[in-house]
Amino acid sequence: MDDFLPRALLGGFGVALTAGPLGTFIVWRRMAYFGDTLAHSGLLGVVLGTALGVDPELGVVATCLAVALALVLLQRQRRLATDTLLGILAHTTLSLGLVALAFLETVRVDLVSYLFGDILSINATDLCWIWGGNLLALGVLAWLWRPLLAATVHEDLAHVEGVPVFPVRLAFMLLIAIVIAVAMKVVGILLITSLLIIPAAAARRFARSPEGMAILASAFGCAAIGLGLWASLRWDTPAGPSVVVAATILFALGSAAPSHWQR
Repeated sequence: MDDFLPRALLGGFGVALTAGPLGTFIVWRRMAYFGDTLAHSGLLGVVLGTALGVDPELGVVATCLAVALALVLLQRQRRLATDTLLGILAHTTLSLGLVALAFLETVRVDLVSYLFGDILSINATDLCWIWGGNLLALGVLAWLWRPLLAATVHEDLAHVEGVPVFPVRLAFMLLIAIVIAVAMKVVGILLITSLLIIPAAAARRFARSPEGMAILASAFGCAAIGLGLWASLRWDTPAGPSVVVAATILFALGSAAPSHWQR
């Protein structure tokens, strides 16, 4: 068998290991829509990167970081609620990406692979992007873990205790942007948020500590990658959506588990 399957597993596991801990904070802070907004902006990054003649992944990273920074700055005004801002940014960036794509008449972009992922086509360069970006994000998250946890539990109290709440929140949003950018190859723009949320939600019922939930979320994510790839090869289904379906099945099984298995 060709080595595409080991590369797919390595790429998927690299994403799941970081998506788990990040997803726990997304679930705790109820930021699922924020993840969707950054994911939707990824298509605009692909188009801009292609138009400028640079690596599309660089375009995605730059665009996601710019959108995350714009959102943090816009949240400081009080005229519009955060969910309204997220809705505006999500649909605007996605639509701008599709409109800009129409002007690239001489360049062919595989839109389906960017929207839904193409994990089976991961190559050595993609693995370097995925593992490099995710290990960087995981290291920064480990450094921010305590202040970020304090700000998540009670932001005002954390501020009184000397936690730099705004820089910590900004760093967390930028970490999400980086992970979404490098994980697009696995499940795609439209599905990446599910890999952040569903494993974390599945782990929540079994965890006895924040750190335990992060570890379990990574384990659930890796299991979803493995089961999704197996199902894709077994029944010739799309790999990215199969991973999401596998994660949902694990979540459903966890929700139906006997009470003495749960916390």
